[in-house]
Amino acid sequence: MSTSILGISAFYHDSAAALVVDGEIAAAAQEERFTRVKHDHRFPTHAVDYCLREAGLPAAALDYVVFYDKPLLKFDRLIETYLIFAPQGLRSFMMAMPLWLKTKLHLPREIRRSLGGRYRRRIAFTFHHESHAASAFYPSPFDEAAILTIDGVGEWDTATIGHGEGHRLRLLKSLRFPHSLGLLYSAFTYFTGFRVNSGEYKLMGLAPYGEPRYVDRILKHLVELRDDGSLRLDLQYFNYCQGLTMTNGAFDRLFDGPPRPPESPITQREMDLAASIQAVTEEAVLRMARTAQRLTGSKRLCLAGGVALNCVANGKLLRSGIFEDIWIQPAAGDAGGALGAALFVQHQLLEAPRAGARTDRMRGSLLGPQFTNDEIRAFLDSRPAPYRFFENEAELLAVVADEIAKGAVVGWFHGRMEFGPRALGGRSIIGDARSPAMQSTMNLRIKYRESFRPFAPIVLADRVADYFELDRESPYMLLVAPVRADRCRTLTADEEAAMRDPDLRKRVNVPRSDIPAVTHVDRSARIQTVDETRHGRLWRLMKAFERQTGCGVLINTSFNIRGEPIVGTPEDAYRCFVGTEMDLLVLENCVLRREDQPKLSDRERAEYVQGFKLD
Repeated sequence: MSTSILGISAFYHDSAAALVVDGEIAAAAQEERFTRVKHDHRFPTHAVDYCLREAGLPAAALDYVVFYDKPLLKFDRLIETYLIFAPQGLRSFMMAMPLWLKTKLHLPREIRRSLGGRYRRRIAFTFHHESHAASAFYPSPFDEAAILTIDGVGEWDTATIGHGEGHRLRLLKSLRFPHSLGLLYSAFTYFTGFRVNSGEYKLMGLAPYGEPRYVDRILKHLVELRDDGSLRLDLQYFNYCQGLTMTNGAFDRLFDGPPRPPESPITQREMDLAASIQAVTEEAVLRMARTAQRLTGSKRLCLAGGVALNCVANGKLLRSGIFEDIWIQPAAGDAGGALGAALFVQHQLLEAPRAGARTDRMRGSLLGPQFTNDEIRAFLDSRPAPYRFFENEAELLAVVADEIAKGAVVGWFHGRMEFGPRALGGRSIIGDARSPAMQSTMNLRIKYRESFRPFAPIVLADRVADYFELDRESPYMLLVAPVRADRCRTLTADEEAAMRDPDLRKRVNVPRSDIPAVTHVDRSARIQTVDETRHGRLWRLMKAFERQTGCGVLINTSFNIRGEPIVGTPEDAYRCFVGTEMDLLVLENCVLRREDQPKLSDRERAEYVQGFKLD
């Protein structure tokens, strides 16, 4: 008998829906991709509709709907925290209460209403970190593994260690709010001028530019880091329990002044703070992992929770040898909780066995909507958008590979959309990793973002060891590894001087290897391996590029501009293409060249970038 389970995450950060049918992941998507509101936290109505449509199921046919945490326990933590800090938290309390009283405390009613009143069966609620643990273990290729989940906070837990075997998982140990590695990292994200819950990866990217000279200060004043990886924060330096900011005046005094205002110049202080908290985070993760290994005796580890997106820490964990292998859920944050909740019901509550698999069950995390050539052509024909349609894929790939080799920046839209925060070849911007100017070109002309931020390489899976110090696949861009020493170059005296310049743009433009566009300042790279099974046409494009150039590496970055979600539809992709300085747009078999498109005024281009439609 067929079983269909809809998982939902909502109201906190990055709402999403995921559908599991007979134990297989049928569909998963974040609400932001449909509403175009980055990190949309509202109920994922559009994502739910997509999942049901993809599986051909009406809401009434669902067997279970499951929410990814327990709102009443979260409300309990909220009230208890406010009472402890009263009256300091009054303003924050008054801002939070309307949404709780209107929606969050009445989730069964909200879920049934959002499903059009057609779903009448049971609604289940999992613990937040159960959802993370399930999202980490059940799709993994491991029959048995330790599980480590680390994030800001769920109901009360901020990190857990668990164990999975077959179709069962158990949580063995937890760290409790307000003591949280995720919140500690977010406090530094806020203090260095980035947005909490979305700027943490910017802090990670900034870290290699600095020196960890604040580590001793952090460990002496802010956090007691114990041998088992548990930690205790000194709350006199933080404001997240009772206020609307992460840090306070005591934090300012400890770190030599107030937080960096957003968009202001980044100074050496911010670089050193980033390096310092990154070092502390890596040490905490390693200690937690050692404890997980000791408690479970496992040789393999599964990771989820927002901190599991720290791919630098992941790379160091892999190289530490604590575990023989690790697997990280590509949608490690709250969005992945929707999937984990559905899988938890499937395997833990219904006791359905897991199918044995030599590879993971995430299907490349390509679980979102896709569009046919007919749909794309109908859209393009309704716009002043000249394009060329290729009947033959080999011809298409040869043309695109040649353009990339000539320095073109290409918007690549193919197949199903990615689930999770990374573009993995479905909605990507790609370019030539051999180009010394490509990183700054993409950052400033295409992405409109901070120039210091590195781009990730995609590399043919069978050639990863030719370029990087990595001996296994990394299909989800969640591992950082060094570029091979024989590909790195010795810097000239002028380049060494540029590397010490306070202007980050001068440091970025120093080529450090023969694939400079994807080599970070510390000669590392955030790697995605590409194989034929998961990635299909993208792999074939890379093979065409390799035949032309001998190079098995390209740049891959998300198809969006700063402040926007990754594109979801052909219209989103076309708008991004027109509003930036991209050279080529590939929408399945349709190819658009910039020089063929109608000329736009600066105002018209700005309207595209801001999200207005041509109509």
